[in-house]
Amino acid sequence: MNKFSYALIALLFPILIVGYESLYRVNETEQIIVTQFGKPVGDIISEAGLKLKVPFIQKVNRIEKRILLWDGDANDMPTKDKLYITVDTFARWRIKDPLQYFLRLRDERSAQSRLEDILGSETRNAVARHQLIEIIRTTKGREPAVDALLADADIGKLLPIKRGRHQVEKDIYSAASGKLSEFGIELLDIRFKRINYNESVRQKIYARMISERQQIAERFRSEGAGEAAKILGSKEKELQRIESEAYQQIQTIQGVADAKATEIYNLAYNKSVESRELYTFVKTLKTYESIIDANTTLVLTTNSDIYKLLNGID
Repeated sequence: MNKFSYALIALLFPILIVGYESLYRVNETEQIIVTQFGKPVGDIISEAGLKLKVPFIQKVNRIEKRILLWDGDANDMPTKDKLYITVDTFARWRIKDPLQYFLRLRDERSAQSRLEDILGSETRNAVARHQLIEIIRTTKGREPAVDALLADADIGKLLPIKRGRHQVEKDIYSAASGKLSEFGIELLDIRFKRINYNESVRQKIYARMISERQQIAERFRSEGAGEAAKILGSKEKELQRIESEAYQQIQTIQGVADAKATEIYNLAYNKSVESRELYTFVKTLKTYESIIDANTTLVLTTNSDIYKLLNGID
């Protein structure tokens, strides 16, 4: 390599360095702020293509044009009815005023930190102003499907809401939008990603749910016992009615039989004096048979029928 080649290289190298520092490329998804000694100069460049700047003195600062995501940390916060819940939120945003954004925040890392402060604070304020049911539910006047057996039980009934979760999200959006606009940021929307009870409260909620189910089970058991007692009572009543009707029929039959027997006896023993005496004798024997046994002691008068009969036997 001769001296001319060295001289050419020495001449071209600075030119290449200056050219490299003078040219920069703008992508479709970004906008450029050129700074000189840390201060913005010129207009904001948002048109894609190859651009020029003063080498070594001016610096290219790239700012996103696309919609960006903020995903907040899950934080514990109290509701208006003093219930601690864990709230996880996310939001979509974009840079509306690149110059204001650059002057106040410089980069996306600082922007995410500012979003965390403002959106987290407004979320906490909104949650503290509303009861838990307003934050969880979205639909007003919704009627849950309830089993017919639980229609008159105090379960499955939804308390009415005045605003709902979507309106709470709008409140957070309205409160945070004005504050973020000061930093050149446009807040597109903010949503609750997940809402859950705090761990210390969750166990109490589970215990209350168990207690409610046990009350329902006890109610069903009580109603079952009442129905069983009613059935048993009806059974006993029906049994007594059947026994009473059977006894009445027995007495009726026995009365008819006794009347028929008396009629037969009357026809048989009432034909003559001898037949009547025979009847008296037979009835007396039956009476003796029913009242006298081996251990019976009788005290009789001399004019009693039994004495006359015994005396006649002798």
